[in-house]
Amino acid sequence: MAKNNDISVLITSQDATCGECGEELGNHAWITLTEDKKALCLACADLDHLIFLPAGDAALTRRSRKHSTLSAVVLKWSKRRKRYERQGLLVESLALEQAEQECLADSEVRKLRREREAVRRAELDSQYVEAFAGRVRQLFPGCPAGREEVIAEHACLKYSGRVGRSAAAKSLDDQAIRLAVIAHIRHVETEYDSLLAGGHNRRQARLAVEAAIDGVLTRWQS
Repeated sequence: MAKNNDISVLITSQDATCGECGEELGNHAWITLTEDKKALCLACADLDHLIFLPAGDAALTRRSRKHSTLSAVVLKWSKRRKRYERQGLLVESLALEQAEQECLADSEVRKLRREREAVRRAELDSQYVEAFAGRVRQLFPGCPAGREEVIAEHACLKYSGRVGRSAAAKSLDDQAIRLAVIAHIRHVETEYDSLLAGGHNRRQARLAVEAAIDGVLTRWQS
């Protein structure tokens, strides 16, 4: 089980619908619960930028969590044991990479990295990502070089919840592109993740970084 101050992500055992965006997530969806027990998909919970690290390697898990400003414990209900059991952690990609570097002498870690990269490549539609990145560059010409590709790859991964998988994004709708850029800015260019990790709720943290996001958007649009 997670500790009391951990952010918990639950793998559902029945169909779920996000209480914020309204998306039908299906069975085995990854969700968080609001204070009033409303389900949120990872995108609406602002956790979809994190990478799943399965349980099993104690050293890698410990180091990843140490280096990750924001992390979440993934739990799944066990019918046999009648309790939630830990499946792993969601951590920041840079934190995982740093932890892997520290564990690099372990050949199993290198194998896991190769497998994770293979999965990531398989999940990406290269033509779609290229078109998405091109539209980001058109709408935000001041975006730092190469950042449009990072935004596109993240937004377009093939699992429910990320902005780039919506019908609007697939048609390269300007508002969907903008939402993907805002999500990137929120996590990379502001203190949002630190605020969440420090105990602020999602609404408080979003309000706190709203002005910073607007400032970055203004610079990137020029």
